[in-house]
Amino acid sequence: MAHEGLWEQLEKLDGISTAKRAKCQYLSDHRRYIITLLNTKYAVDISDRNIFSVQPGSPQKPAKFLEQLCLLAYLINAQDLPPTNKLVSAHALPSGQFFFRGFHSIPTEKLEKIFGQHPRQLLKSSKLFDAKECEFGDASIQLYVLPRIPLTIVIWGQCEEFDARASILFDQTASSELPLDALLTAVNLTVEALTKAATESS
Repeated sequence: MAHEGLWEQLEKLDGISTAKRAKCQYLSDHRRYIITLLNTKYAVDISDRNIFSVQPGSPQKPAKFLEQLCLLAYLINAQDLPPTNKLVSAHALPSGQFFFRGFHSIPTEKLEKIFGQHPRQLLKSSKLFDAKECEFGDASIQLYVLPRIPLTIVIWGQCEEFDARASILFDQTASSELPLDALLTAVNLTVEALTKAATESS
């Protein structure tokens, strides 16, 4: 079974305190968490080690491998901490300068390619995810990929003098809520969702 080690860790945790830490719901009768990832509600069912979407009016769909990884790692690691509202780069997180490079680099190039010519398109594409407009760059948003994981995405558009540029910023608490590998997975899922939304609406 995928993520067997993560399931084993989660099974040992108290459901009520875990839900409080992760800012989600726990249904003790079913041994099930209800948690939102990128504006989609998922059921994390401890009894049969199953994760599936539970969106009202939509058919249930099994969570994909990377979605499962994010949800399980978050439930295990999340801390009941208020956001500091201090934005930092991936490299400024503890051990981030060593982890977020090479194959583990933050995927800003994809954002630059899709939104660099039309930065305001980011605002339209992010409406699906209840994003809040910010005041950085030529266009910027903050969205919650998980209940305690806000991401701030900033686009500077291409012009005659400069190439397009994108940044993804984190609350200072991000690495306390998710291990860095799972945090990168959450970022990749967010970038994929935003670029897909932009492509489908163009």
